[in-house]
Amino acid sequence: MTGPKNTPAGRGPEGRDRLARALREARRHIGISGVRAGAQAGMSQSKISKIERSLLLPSVNDVAALCRVYEVPENERAELLALAESLREEASTRVILARRVPAVQQRVAQIEAKSSLVRSFQPLMVFGILQTYEYSRCLYTVPRYKVPVEEAEAAIRLRQGRRQALTTGSTRYRLIMSEGALRWQAGSAELMAKQVEDIAEVARSGGQVGIGIIPWSTPVRIFPRNAFHIYDEDAVMVGTETATATLTGTADISTYVELFGELEKLADFGDDAVAHLERIASEYRQLARS
Repeated sequence: MTGPKNTPAGRGPEGRDRLARALREARRHIGISGVRAGAQAGMSQSKISKIERSLLLPSVNDVAALCRVYEVPENERAELLALAESLREEASTRVILARRVPAVQQRVAQIEAKSSLVRSFQPLMVFGILQTYEYSRCLYTVPRYKVPVEEAEAAIRLRQGRRQALTTGSTRYRLIMSEGALRWQAGSAELMAKQVEDIAEVARSGGQVGIGIIPWSTPVRIFPRNAFHIYDEDAVMVGTETATATLTGTADISTYVELFGELEKLADFGDDAVAHLERIASEYRQLARS
């Protein structure tokens, strides 16, 4: 194998290209196909191809697995792992401003489609992929956000399109909301009743979607500071008031995976989650009639 001997960990596109090229050459050096490499490393052939074409930044664990399969010498393996870690940490500093909201929705849809498992937590509002048209419109038309009407409508259509992935795609979803997210009344009690009933319908369908509710009556000892979305164990997306940060550093991802595990222990799923949703929807119906 011809690897990046004595080459310091790189940054940016040049570093990504160097990592992709080194892994591609390592595979060719031992003479195995992408399909076989993927099978031995626990990845798909498609993922191997994307890594080798620098379309997907592999995790440190991915690189370690491929180095094992390719029988990369120890010194070169250490350099590739250091390069991967450097690139992942660099990517973790990237922040995308939340402007041009349709583009943000397109990007999220693409990331979801490429993921096998999406794990998300939302403490304050309904998940975008679960939002009804009316709920989304209420959010996007808030005056202080100053989203142009045409952009808002385009983003809502794209968000509604993402809902199809709940039943037609191969991605599995594990979605946890606090009861407070459903009690934050958007628009009107009637709007919220319909929204919560819609979520209950999704929860009843089961399948690729697991919806968890943390009821207000559950004592907690953890206090997440924000909503977040984990895509496999490759990236975490965290939203702020003005931007969206994509974290790919190993330590960052591990922190959020551990946090999600603690939230799962607090959440009710299945029939229990549906019961909470029906209770909340019923209370909104009563409020709408008063």
